[in-house]
Parts: sequence; C-alpha cells; structure tokens
Amino acid sequence: MEPIIRVDHLTHTYSAGTPFERSAVADMSLSVLPGEFLGIIGHTGSGKSTLIQHLNGLLKPTSGHIWLNGQDIWAKPKEIRKVRFRVGLVFQYPEYQLFEETAYKDIAFGPKNMGLDEQEIDRRVRDAAAFVGLESALLERSPFELSGGQKRRVAIAGVIAMEPEVLILDEPTAGLDPAGRDMILSQIRAYHQARGTTVVLVSHSMEEIARNVDRIVVLHSARVYMEGTPAEVFAHADELESVGLDVPQVTKVAAALRARGVAVDGATYTVEALERQLLALKGGSGPC
Repeated sequence: MEPIIRVDHLTHTYSAGTPFERSAVADMSLSVLPGEFLGIIGHTGSGKSTLIQHLNGLLKPTSGHIWLNGQDIWAKPKEIRKVRFRVGLVFQYPEYQLFEETAYKDIAFGPKNMGLDEQEIDRRVRDAAAFVGLESALLERSPFELSGGQKRRVAIAGVIAMEPEVLILDEPTAGLDPAGRDMILSQIRAYHQARGTTVVLVSHSMEEIARNVDRIVVLHSARVYMEGTPAEVFAHADELESVGLDVPQVTKVAAALRARGVAVDGATYTVEALERQLLALKGGSGPC
C-alpha cells in the first residue's frame, strides 16, 4: 500500500548559523498509510510538534521532503495553502484560536476559505458538529459562552468541516477531565470509522495511544526511535522507559504477573486483553 504521507529524510534546524542552532527533527523518515489511525509518542523535545507542523506545510524543511499522495508538498510553494485544507491540524488547546461571534461561524471559517457555496458550507458545519457531539442549539451561541469541553469540540469540528484527507490532532484531550477525555476520543474514533479518514494522534498518554491506534511511531532525540503495532512497541517496555517514556499501567501489571509465573503476555496493553487471558487461564467466562 502506498503511503498517503511520506516523510523523507526530514531535517528542520532552528536558529541556523547562530550559537543557538539546534535540529528539532534530524534525518527523519516515516510513512502514514491511507485510512490508518497512527499514534505518535515521545517526550518533550523529541520533535513531535515540529514534525506535525511539516505534514501540512506550516513549516518548511531545512532539508528533506514531505510527500502527499506522491507529490512533494513544497514543489509549488504558492499552492501550499491547498495542502492545509487536505491535511487538517488541530493544535493543542485549539479553543484558544476561536474568534467568531458564534460556534457556527467558527466551524464555517475553514469551508468558507475553501470557496464553497453556502449550502455546502452549511452541510459541512452541521455534519462536523454532529461528529463531535455538538447540539444544533449550541451552534448559534458564542463559543465563549460554552464549557471548556464544548469549546474544544467546536475547534475540532472547524478542522473536520474542511473534510481533510488526513486529520492530525496534537494532544486533543489536554486539560480535560476524564469524562471529557473519553468523550473526545470516542468521537474521534467514531469519525475515523465512519469516514475512513487517516488520523494521526499525538499524545503523551500511553493509555490513550494504546486504546485507539493501529500503529505507533516513537520519537526520541529528533529521530524515529521505534515503530510498530501497539503490541510490538509495548513489548519493549524497558527500552521505552530507558528513554524517559512510560508504558500503559496494564502493561506493567501484565509484566509483573508474568514475572511471578502467570502465563500472560507481558506486552498486553489493554485491560480487556488482560482480562481475556486471565479468564482463559481460570477456565471460566465470568468476571475474575
């Protein structure tokens, strides 16, 4: 399968030629496949934010290339704006960028800039609002009258309304309470399943990554350190912890059980998977 996005030997150097010169991304290569739910993890300073800002052309590579459906996104610099409609990026705390009089107008901002007619804009606004769980009555209210979670959903809907080929979310649950986090993630999963859109989730929460993604890319020191399915990545718990990353709590529990002689997979990364293994060992089908 050909990747929808291919990062080819990407390097981005800040403050080049000064004593403060540093490469936030160094000779990085990776692929994002059509329709996949990809997770990107890494501690602060690993290059996550710099990487994702290259994927939709907000930053230009110092060297290397970003390919979107086989085309270098910087081949025609004057058309880079079109790339940003095709690869939607939701920043961390996106509600800080809300500015319109109503939630409806905020969600409609992107589609209007795409030059769509009013009927198509209205369809997209209402479809996007439905995907993120915003009631129609809230669309006519000022976004500043909404709760924190509702503001976050308005901001995400504004990117979804552009119907991008790739949706990138940078820490979309940051600052929300547990109920708010679960709601946002369930809505993103539903959107991915319904539309088949490629989704890239950047998160520091191993639990969020483990429960949602098909594949994980681990960044460390401005480079790709590891990649694979959640099971493949979390099988290397010791290596992840050696570079300052954590693993899901259930993975730690499974590893501890295995160390005590319980025949479970030490790379288990969801509670449901561990429960199934324990039930199988018990020989029953009810709760442990």
